[in-house]
Amino acid sequence: MTKKFPFYLALVAIGFIFLSATIDLDDLFNYANQATPDYINKDNTNGNVIDDKIATLGRVLFYDKQLSNNMTIACASCHIQANAFSDTEIQSVGLDGGLTGRHSMRLINARFADETNFFWDERAATLEEQTTQPIQDHVEMGFSGTNGDPDINDLITILSSVDYYDTLFSFAFGDNEITENRMQLAMAQFIRSIQSFDSRFDDGLVQVNNINAPFPNYTAEENQGKQLFLDTQPNGGAGCAGCHRPPEFDIDPQTLNNGIIGVAGDPSAIDLTNTRSPSLRDVTNASGAVNGPFMHDGSLASLLDVVNHYNQIPNDPTNTNLDPRLLGPGGQPQNLNFTQAQKDALVAFLETLAGTNVYTDEKWSDPFDPDGSIEIIGGVFSTNDLISESSFQMYPNPVVNQLNIESPNDVYNYAVYNLQGQQLKTGSLHGSSTVKMSDLPSGIYLFRITDSTNKTLFTKKLIKQ
Repeated sequence: MTKKFPFYLALVAIGFIFLSATIDLDDLFNYANQATPDYINKDNTNGNVIDDKIATLGRVLFYDKQLSNNMTIACASCHIQANAFSDTEIQSVGLDGGLTGRHSMRLINARFADETNFFWDERAATLEEQTTQPIQDHVEMGFSGTNGDPDINDLITILSSVDYYDTLFSFAFGDNEITENRMQLAMAQFIRSIQSFDSRFDDGLVQVNNINAPFPNYTAEENQGKQLFLDTQPNGGAGCAGCHRPPEFDIDPQTLNNGIIGVAGDPSAIDLTNTRSPSLRDVTNASGAVNGPFMHDGSLASLLDVVNHYNQIPNDPTNTNLDPRLLGPGGQPQNLNFTQAQKDALVAFLETLAGTNVYTDEKWSDPFDPDGSIEIIGGVFSTNDLISESSFQMYPNPVVNQLNIESPNDVYNYAVYNLQGQQLKTGSLHGSSTVKMSDLPSGIYLFRITDSTNKTLFTKKLIKQ
């Protein structure tokens, strides 16, 4: 999407140049009302309904390295858009070269699932709760409150001094208070907005409206793989759909572990608690390249490795938490005895679940410049229409020396901001008032008016000549 700036010509006329890292709050991306196929019915939103303003804040938080103790790591450092919001490394790099305990899970279609718990071991009861746990991890982002780390309240203090968060929290929530809960709401909304429904699987399902019918856009091998995925083992299939349920391909919340019980970086350790999985959508990109290693420990490098694992589940007596659907006759771990052709067909089918738009769509991209700067423009305080803007007369605009304001008889407050969200002037208004502008450089400014309770009424753009 190409952003359109309503005062572009005015900026050009006075010599401004837009940086790429610009968020225009008058022209928000569509997070709240994206189209989804009629056959997608699962949703774990649980009341935190996506709002464009709040999701925009979530995008900035997701990519902001200031959320780590040494300002080098963001959520997006481990969940990379080009890799379906996962990582190509087995373990992601945290603070000072430390490594995450598990492989970074793909975040594609996190909303479209019955499962409400997050992390591989499901230790977060909601996506909201999950979003700030990495921030409060000593290795990952360092605001743990342990081992000499600052805690989440210290982070909130830091963010409260950042001009663009004053702007964004006011825009999203109506006032500039920063809390962990608000951060969680915003980041969860952004993550839930990340969706992928433009795969060849979706094209095929739309054409026939029957997941069990052959898809006309599939090869014979891909259709064979689809049927193997869907069919139960007694019917000659792999039974994959019992746990990874199409068309969302989300994980059944009742699953136990899948026979992978290793620990990333520690081959001698055992971990039986990993029972969650991301959606199988976008396990590869549309070119067939994997979006990172598979499983919580990153131990499987390819889709064929994954199929081989399920073809013959390891018989490990120490695994007391294996999902019973992975047991064969006599209660022993399953051995499907698939041929190589059947395995290849399953791989071919899984590759059809890849979309294209999610890897490049700007609304999910990094809003910061490489140097960490960001520019917030537009109606940055247009959050509360308690009184009409038409009740205030502000002239001249463009202004040279003095701005004249005619306001209702109540007392109001004003503040003047530059496009970076820095507050330059403040004062009060009552009836006929004037504001000196001659001491400001030529440019575009934002004139915010609030009531006596500091609730924003409106913000007007001013051109200073």
